[in-house]
Amino acid sequence: MSIEHERAAIDKIDDQILALLNERAKLALTISREKRRRASAQFSPARERQIFDRLIAANAGPLPAEGLLSIYREIIAVHRQLELPASIAYLGPAGTFTHMAVLRKFGARADASPAESIADVFNQVEKGSATFGVVPMENSTEGVINDTLDMFVESALDICAEIYLDIDHYLVSRSAIEEVTRIYSMRQPLAQCRVWVKTNLPRAELQEMASTARAAQLAAQEPGSAAIATKLAASLYDLNLIGEKIQDSPHNRTRFLVVGRAPQPERSGHDKTSIMFSVRHEAGALYRALAVLDKYDINMTMIESRPTKKTPWEYIFFVDIQGHIADPPVAEALEHLRGATLFMRMLGSYPEAE
Repeated sequence: MSIEHERAAIDKIDDQILALLNERAKLALTISREKRRRASAQFSPARERQIFDRLIAANAGPLPAEGLLSIYREIIAVHRQLELPASIAYLGPAGTFTHMAVLRKFGARADASPAESIADVFNQVEKGSATFGVVPMENSTEGVINDTLDMFVESALDICAEIYLDIDHYLVSRSAIEEVTRIYSMRQPLAQCRVWVKTNLPRAELQEMASTARAAQLAAQEPGSAAIATKLAASLYDLNLIGEKIQDSPHNRTRFLVVGRAPQPERSGHDKTSIMFSVRHEAGALYRALAVLDKYDINMTMIESRPTKKTPWEYIFFVDIQGHIADPPVAEALEHLRGATLFMRMLGSYPEAE
């Protein structure tokens, strides 16, 4: 069979795909109009999770699951922009891992703007200048991001979705590796690539920066300098990859949160619920609160504490549990937990990204 014949067959399939994509877009717009009539949430991570799960289960190959997901993430992102033109504020500058999380969740065409701080991300969404915000929540090797936890104490925004990214670090520069005498990056990447740098560039001067993207900007300006940054930053600032995946641990991951206003969150079937609460400063208070979860056989996947900043030695606890607020055991457990705490606030129910 000739290549020309195969290409003609592909062209025919592409025409069919194009027609079906437009048919899908029309249906999505119809659903969007009905959602507006019912005053339902336009952004539905639960529905997206259901689509992904169903397609992965139905996929017979040879298209790999991750390739399939990449295609459908973009399809859904484009159709979502038709339904709900949304702007995204994220912890910047451009080229950071948070920027990459935005692209993973909202697609390459996302209307995304970098913010100077996590507080600024929350403020933009609260004021309505952004529809959603994306912020880092925790890293598998460095722990939680305290600035993000603290903002939930001050803000009324909800957690709408979560995103996990594998953290791959690259040495990027316009110089050859043997010419590098200075390396810029944030404190965490410098620490996470310590062994590689010591082995390959033991004489290089290390300088800490506020972000990996700012490090990449400086590396683009200074001969003989390099940055530990993302592949996205290398592309944005026209830098070469002179060291690939240089992190010392292959299991480095970061969890990001999408924050916004999420009325009546839908179930996906594989959900997570986040809450925060405080308890009396007395013996056994935290134990009694957490015992409620054990009573209802609810799995806790994270617990962190932060000072209230009002009364010395009093803390607010942040907890993630598996399940959705609409699941009867979760609803009953949280109702009982409310009675065992000084205060409790639901931060959101959303699909587990893992």
